[in-house]
Amino acid sequence: MTTHTRLTFHGPLSSARADAIVDRLSANRPRTVLDIGCGWGELLLRALEAVPKARGTGVDLDEADLARGRRSAEERGLAGRVDFLAESARDTARGPADLVLCVGASQALSDDDCPTAEALHALRGLVSDGGRVLLGEGFWERTPTPAELAGMWPGASESDHHILPALLDLAVEAGFRPEWTETATLAEWDHFESGYQADQEVWVATHPEAVEVRERLDRHRSQWMSYRGVLGMAYLTLVPVSGWTA
Repeated sequence: MTTHTRLTFHGPLSSARADAIVDRLSANRPRTVLDIGCGWGELLLRALEAVPKARGTGVDLDEADLARGRRSAEERGLAGRVDFLAESARDTARGPADLVLCVGASQALSDDDCPTAEALHALRGLVSDGGRVLLGEGFWERTPTPAELAGMWPGASESDHHILPALLDLAVEAGFRPEWTETATLAEWDHFESGYQADQEVWVATHPEAVEVRERLDRHRSQWMSYRGVLGMAYLTLVPVSGWTA
């Protein structure tokens, strides 16, 4: 059974938004790009296409996603300029880089239950002076109700995420200035969540005996319906402050 073939990005990110982000980031002409929790590295590869002299490194623990990234790099003529590495990003020595991508992967930089603050401090140490960080981070569009939390992921708590103003404050406290702030639309979320399950939904429709798969799909859909319109995704382009010390 194939999975995730309907997804370009492993998150609520449209190609139009991704291209606009890459245009903005590539204007800084990064020589090195580091992608934390890269998955199959679509945004990383687009950045390398936009800056022909740049080299990239993607770090992740999912071997299947990394293999997909390597295949995509080969098909696009980028294999000689990018490495997809199966290793932890925690305390990584892969930086500093001129552009650091961390989209939906702050947990890879922290052991905390709510990792955003620690991840931002780690990102500040991974970016070169004058570089940029793109942080894709979940936030609460509004305070979730107890009933909504009960329907989300196991153990979901209001403390799992911040509201957007608090998220921006954390970035500033970690030594950044927010160059650009944008958030995923509901349409981007629906496209992602539908695409996340679509391959498996089609497969299970012709395999009614696959009870565990069907139950897992139903459980995830129920969770999605609980956080739909409540959980947001912010895309923050962050500039490191010169001379900053923790």
